[in-house]
Amino acid sequence: MMESISGFIKKEAVFVITVLCALVSAFFVPPSREYAAYLNLHVLALLFCLLAVVAGIKSTGIFERLSASLLSKTNDARSLGMLLVLLCFFLAMLITNDVALITMVPLTMDIFRNDSEKRLIFIVVMETVAANLGSLVTPVGNPQNLFLFSEYNLDIRAFFSVTLPLGLISLALIVPIMLFAPGGIIKPPKPERDSAVNKADAAIYLGLFAICLLGVFNIINCIVCLALVLAVFFLRDRTILAGIDYILLLTFVCFFIFAGNIARIGAVSALISKALAGREIIVSALFSQFISNVPAAIMLSSFTKNAGALIIGTNIGGLGTPVASLASLISYKLYCSGPNAKRGRYLLVFSIVNFALLAVMLAAAEMIF
Repeated sequence: MMESISGFIKKEAVFVITVLCALVSAFFVPPSREYAAYLNLHVLALLFCLLAVVAGIKSTGIFERLSASLLSKTNDARSLGMLLVLLCFFLAMLITNDVALITMVPLTMDIFRNDSEKRLIFIVVMETVAANLGSLVTPVGNPQNLFLFSEYNLDIRAFFSVTLPLGLISLALIVPIMLFAPGGIIKPPKPERDSAVNKADAAIYLGLFAICLLGVFNIINCIVCLALVLAVFFLRDRTILAGIDYILLLTFVCFFIFAGNIARIGAVSALISKALAGREIIVSALFSQFISNVPAAIMLSSFTKNAGALIIGTNIGGLGTPVASLASLISYKLYCSGPNAKRGRYLLVFSIVNFALLAVMLAAAEMIF
C-alpha cells in the first residue's frame, strides 16, 4: 500500500504539489460557492476535447505515417529537431501553445522512440519553450494575450509593437540553440501496427480537431465541442475516453482554485498593489512562476493600467518553472506517458533551459521597453 502511494507521488509529483497548494489556500479562503467561479470551464472542456481527439488521431496510424514521411526526407537528428521545434513556434501563434504541444509532442515521441531518451527530452523541452515564446506574438496565441487584448481594448498595432520584438528575440535564441544541438542518425521506428491508416476514423477525428480549433477561437461554443467529442467517441471507440489523462485535468482544477484563493487574500492583494507599481514586467513574470501566467494576467490586470508591461511580463513569465505556463504542464505529462520516461532528468533539463532563457528574455525586455 505504502509503495503504491509512494509510486503515485513520484509519478504525479506536480499534481500532488498542486493539490497541497489548493488545500493550504483553502485554510485562508474557506470553500464556498465562489470556488465555482474560479474554474475556467472553457479551458477545461477544450483541453479534454483536444486530449481525446489527438489520442484518436494517433490511434488511426497518422502519426506513424507522418513519422515515416519525415524520416524518408532526412534522418538527421539535428534537422528533424529544428523542424519540429520551429513548427511548434509558428503553430503556437495560430492555434495556441497548448494545441501546438498536444499535436506535436506525440508526433515527436513517435519519431524519436528508437533514439536516446536524452535527445527526446531536449527536443520536447525546446518544443515547449518554442510554443510558449511563439504564442506571445499574436492575440490568439495564448489565453492571457486574448484576455489582455480585450481587457485593455488594445488596437492590433499597439499589441504587435510590444510582441513582435519579443518574437524576433525568441527566434534568435531558439535557432542557435537547435543548431548546436547534438547531431546523429535517427533509426526509423518499427511500426506498432499495420502501416495502413484507418481513413474513415482519420477523417472523423481530423474533422473533430477542426471543430476544437473553432472552439479555441470562440467560433463554436465549447459545450458544443464537448458534446460532439463525447458522442463520437461513445459511438466509435470508448477506450480513447478511458485513456485520457484525467490527472492533468485535475491539476488544472487545483491551479484554478489556488490562484482564485490567492487573489482573495487581502494581505496578498495589498502586497501586490505595492510591489507592482513601476515594476510590472518583473513582478508579473515572478507571479507567473507560482500561479501560472494566465491567472497572473487576470489577477494583476486589476492593479495596473500598463497593458504592454503586463503582456511582456506574463508571456516571458511562461518560461521558468513547469507551472509558469499550463502548456508546459501539458508537454511534461505527454512526455511522462512514454514507456521510458525519465521524469527527473526531464525536469532538470527543463529547469536549466527555461531559467536561462527567462533571464535572457527579461534582460532584453528591460533594455528594450
